[in-house]
Amino acid sequence: MSSPQSHVHHYVARWYQRRFLKPGQSKFYYLDLHPAIVYSNGVKHERNHLLHWGPDLCFFKDDLYTLNVGTLSSDQIEKRFFGAIDAHGQTAVNVFSNFGGVRSMEGPESFHNLVLYMDAQRFRTRRGLDWVRKALRLTNHTRTLMLMQQIFQLNTTMWAEGIWDIVRARRSPTKFIITDDPFTFFNHRAFPRAMPYPEDVGLELAGTRTIFRLSLDWCLIITHLQLTRDPWMKPLALRPNARSYQNAVKSILDIQFGRELEEDEVLRINLILKKRAARYVAAAEEEWLYPERRVSTGWARLDDDWFLFPNLWKIPFTTKTIMGWNDRPPLVLDAHGRTPMHRHFEDKEQHDRDWKTRFDSQREWAKRRAGRSVAHVDNFSRADEVADKIMKDYLAGKAEVA
Repeated sequence: MSSPQSHVHHYVARWYQRRFLKPGQSKFYYLDLHPAIVYSNGVKHERNHLLHWGPDLCFFKDDLYTLNVGTLSSDQIEKRFFGAIDAHGQTAVNVFSNFGGVRSMEGPESFHNLVLYMDAQRFRTRRGLDWVRKALRLTNHTRTLMLMQQIFQLNTTMWAEGIWDIVRARRSPTKFIITDDPFTFFNHRAFPRAMPYPEDVGLELAGTRTIFRLSLDWCLIITHLQLTRDPWMKPLALRPNARSYQNAVKSILDIQFGRELEEDEVLRINLILKKRAARYVAAAEEEWLYPERRVSTGWARLDDDWFLFPNLWKIPFTTKTIMGWNDRPPLVLDAHGRTPMHRHFEDKEQHDRDWKTRFDSQREWAKRRAGRSVAHVDNFSRADEVADKIMKDYLAGKAEVA
């Protein structure tokens, strides 16, 4: 017997919302950034901007994923498409919320399931669907939902190629907030006022970071490899070989973890999240809803100390990856994901430029982040501790980086 059709559709899953409540807590402080105007007995009122609601009442819209064909309607997108992705995504989010290296994972499928969940979450929000509708010039909601499924996985290639840094807020009294855009693109040169709803800065730009909160205390930051090699790149320029729906290779051994953020750094992330929210923001404590009251700086200077960068001393300088199989030709990719058929494959000029700016960026990063918590990677061949020692020796004037 089939279950009844659902009509209450959460664009931020309730299981995900609960990750941002404290133990024993059941309700958020839920902030409406643009409260509606209502009329009562001919008198105009603004609805309450701050509510105290639980996950059932937050981040949802009736029939958001309902398909309508003639007189028939269906919730199959909600149950079958998002249902399967959520089930696997929930497990993957749990894994990466306690990430401590490869040994903390049950298998590589967790990485695959996480990027799929993230990409689905990108488009399932009201902003995401409105962006699809506007970008593809659609007027029909059912058509928008169908095409949303077709462009699914638009961002997964570049996410897989990026440098992953899983940071923590365990030492900060302020924790991460949750918004109606559970993950956020941030580029310090793309100002919120210049991107009216539903526009957003593109992932294809060199300076764009992906910020995805995993829970109250855990957050994933993805940075383009090209930006880590040359932080002085023009942030609004296209990153080399920006593309979608193509092969990419990810070394889970290179995922960084263990860095503890200071409170002002958490506040800066929360400010980014609030500025890029479409309408709703929620937090376990009311004070966390207003990071602008206590944050140390404004949008243009949020990352002047490079706190959003991963540990630049622990990113291997790879030039080429080759993967082989018994029954098909090997996959060959250069550091920027280009195949041998690409006209810029293993571009020597870019390689030499990256080699120089890589050392310049390491030195500068060490100076800006001196005395702060640093990220780690799996310590196979003692790579983690060796990188820490070289950086400490450099800062102490005992060694010079080439």
